[in-house]
Formats: sequence, structure tokens, C-alpha cells
Amino acid sequence: MGENESFWESLIYAHPTCVAWKQEQEGSIYQLASILFVVGFMGGSGFFGLMYVFSLLGLGFLCSSIWAWLDVCAADIFSWNFVLFVICFIQFIYVTYQVRSVSFEKEFQELYSSLFQPLGISLTVFRKIVLCCDAEVITLEKEHCYAMQGKTPIDKLSMLVSGRIRVTVDGEFLHYIFPLQFLDSPEWDSLRPTEEGIFQVTLTAETDCRYVAWRRKKLYLLFAKHRFISRLFSILIGSDIADKLYALNDRVHVGKGLRYDIRLPNFYQVAVPGTPKVQPAEQLVSNSRHKFSNIANCDSSKK
Repeated sequence: MGENESFWESLIYAHPTCVAWKQEQEGSIYQLASILFVVGFMGGSGFFGLMYVFSLLGLGFLCSSIWAWLDVCAADIFSWNFVLFVICFIQFIYVTYQVRSVSFEKEFQELYSSLFQPLGISLTVFRKIVLCCDAEVITLEKEHCYAMQGKTPIDKLSMLVSGRIRVTVDGEFLHYIFPLQFLDSPEWDSLRPTEEGIFQVTLTAETDCRYVAWRRKKLYLLFAKHRFISRLFSILIGSDIADKLYALNDRVHVGKGLRYDIRLPNFYQVAVPGTPKVQPAEQLVSNSRHKFSNIANCDSSKK
């Protein structure tokens, strides 16, 4: 203990104390360096936050180096501040290169800013999602089919970027698919990763369309590596299925002019006598509603 106390005492009291403080202030370069340090440490997170921090800190260390060289004339102070300036400059170049390497095409930029950025998804995570679809946006011409009922296999998950898709079953119109909606979310959710299936509806481009497609196997591999992305897509797909069910709900009516509400199916089944035979569209709503309720119950039980 005595040795430790003597060490701390020598560390504190070995240097002469300040008897008189300097009356004059340091020069403008030193003041500018201090301001840059204060503003620089207010930076945020993410790539652009790091660029902000390293750029201002680098300028602050550069000003401190100039101050040490011109005013203080201290080689050690100059050396340390200049080394820190070089480190900040290298970090700024590295982060800038990373930001440039994460740049996307226009459609992916709009997709990120409209859907993923409001959810707090970083560019690095979105880059993994884009690479999973080979960073490719596919064009579907007007009146061309994305899927045909009973023929097209369910082997991918697609999201519409621009245009409008018409969904029909046995020639009967069901609903439209608009940009930022999945083309085949019900089909994706109806199958397990090891199962195969075919489309029960026909999807036809009503205008020239552009969409992004993820292959099932590659997307499941991405989910296995990154659980966060798996949960993200689960939420997006569940919300998309709900939107499609409500789109069907706006069209389907039952006897005596009452609107069929998917939130109160039992009420109408009891209150409306002589319910007509269920049509294909109504049958699809019923099956999808039952499937979606099972998903909601599973999610609530996990929580």
C-alpha cells in the first residue's frame, strides 16, 4: 500500500502546480479546434453519422496540430494531433467507400425510402436483401401473366415496384395489386419451406409493370442466416395478406344487401337466413381468413 500511495502522490504532486493562470486567451485556431470537437461529438449513428463525426474530428485535430506547430511550438503535441488527424482521415475515406458500395439502382432506392427506411432498416441489411434477388428488377409487359391458375409453380416471392396487377380466379376478378405490395404473399404463406405448390389464381399485368423477385431457396437461406430479416419479412407478408383480405372484403356482399365483413363472419352467418352458395371469390376469402387467423394465433401464443 505504501508503494502505491507514493506512486500516486508522485504522479499528482511531482509536477508544479499552477500558481498564476495565463491572462491572455489562446489563438483563434485553438478555439476553432475546440468548436469542431464539440460539434463533431454530436454526430449520429449509421454511415452518414460516422462520416459527419470523422470529418469534424479530423478537422479539429488538424487545427490542433497547426496550433501546436505555430503557437505552442511543441513537437509531441503536434505529433499526436497529426496522427489522430491521419486516423480520422483514413476512417472517413473507408466509410465513404462503404457508402458508395451500398448504392442501388433507382427502383431499389425508391423501395428502400418508401418501405424499408421508415421501419428503421439500415442500408447494410437492405443490401443483403437486394443481393438475395441479384439486384435485378424484372419487367412484365401489359396483359402478360405473372402466374396462371393451376399451371405456374410457387417458387419465388415478388414485390411490385411499379404498375398494377389484376388478380382473377376462374375468370372472376378478385382485386388489384399495387406498388409496394407482394404479388404472391398468400401463396408463399400457404407453403412450408419443403413443400411445393401451384398458383390457384391468375395474375395479369394491367399496365407495364416492374417487380423484384426472390427465389424461395435463396430467401430461406437468407432467413436462416439472419433471423432479423426473417422476422421483417414475416411482418411485411402478414400485413400484405391482411390488405388483400380487406380488398376482397370491399367487394363481397351477401343476401339482402348486407356487406360481408371478415371481422364478423359468425354474425352474418347467423343473422342472414338462406345465405347463398359461396362463390369462388367468397371461398377464397374464407380460406384465407382461416389461414390468417391461425397465423395470428400462433404469433400471439409465441409472444
